[in-house]
Amino acid sequence: MLNKLLSQQLSEMENSGFKRFLRNADCSPMSKIKIQGKELINFSSNNYLDLAGDKEIEEKAINIIKTYGLSATSSRLVSGNISVHKELEEKLALFKSKQACLVYPSGYQTNLGVISALTSYQKDACIIMDKLNHASIWDGAKLSGARIFVYKHCDMSSLEKVLKRTRNYNFKLVVTESLFSMDGDIAPMDEFVNLCQQYKAVSMIDEAHSTGVFGYKGKGLADTFGVADKIDITIGTLSKAFALQGGFVCGSKTLIDFLINKSRAFIYTTAISPFLAAMAIESLEIIKESDSDRKHLHNISKILKNKLKDLGFDIGKSESQIIPVITGTIEKTEKLSSQLLKNNIYVPSIKPPTVPNGKARIRISLTSGHSVKDIHLLINSLK
Repeated sequence: MLNKLLSQQLSEMENSGFKRFLRNADCSPMSKIKIQGKELINFSSNNYLDLAGDKEIEEKAINIIKTYGLSATSSRLVSGNISVHKELEEKLALFKSKQACLVYPSGYQTNLGVISALTSYQKDACIIMDKLNHASIWDGAKLSGARIFVYKHCDMSSLEKVLKRTRNYNFKLVVTESLFSMDGDIAPMDEFVNLCQQYKAVSMIDEAHSTGVFGYKGKGLADTFGVADKIDITIGTLSKAFALQGGFVCGSKTLIDFLINKSRAFIYTTAISPFLAAMAIESLEIIKESDSDRKHLHNISKILKNKLKDLGFDIGKSESQIIPVITGTIEKTEKLSSQLLKNNIYVPSIKPPTVPNGKARIRISLTSGHSVKDIHLLINSLK
């Protein structure tokens, strides 16, 4: 009975073009990727500073494994709390201009655990969201049971209207990404923070895609806007520019202590591997000294965006290394992705519900490992 129902739903998804498939890669997905024995230029990775496979990190990894082993083996509140976890958190807190930090096993779990914990235990709480926030933010909000209000994407006048409507709520949590993962556009962080302070709301920003890429020494967009110390809660990930795995939240010591006691996504899961924690410390030091890689990444991003605009492609309002080519329909997007694949370029199609209906696209994600030659090959293939 179950298989029959599921098969029917899968068939409907396939007929409408919504069914997703996994492609097996034969190597780590860096600026080049090998699929079914064929080497392709990979324009889909979040490996923004090209640290996945970095030789300096690889050489240190062997000794780190010998020191820390591979697994924390349990929750950090049981026996999985290791000194390297604390060291990483102290360094991340300093990097993000906050008092303290807490590391989770993934960025998704971080948003889920922080949002649900904060609002589940507050009386008369609401969550105010940018319409295009990441799925992990939405799922955390839904899990909390709090009332959810939505403002128009990156529209601060819309946010202010919602803040006025929610004046009487005892606890207001306002959440945005700094750099949006599917559109590559940037939230006006200075206006965002000012409105949160004006209306006595708690500000939370997800810097997953901007950490390592923007700001002084890669600190993120909050640093670029000069508001890092004014934001109440900063979320980050170790799976993008850090090229590892895990997520983290930075804020006050009181916030972190509260989450250790109330965040189920932290309490009831095995800790991030001590090996990964130690590797993250190494990645952080490299990120801080990667100004030339950031400069190259911004340069090739500018070249590609300008050329795509000249060719008449719709790239939305991208201001970053994430550049959508919006085709509108699933059929057009699949055709474009398939054509690029024939030219040895890997850019998978992105379709609803990841993006809104009518906004299907390929999502070009550049890294510092891409050369100017790679960019011109992509441009000529799209042309």
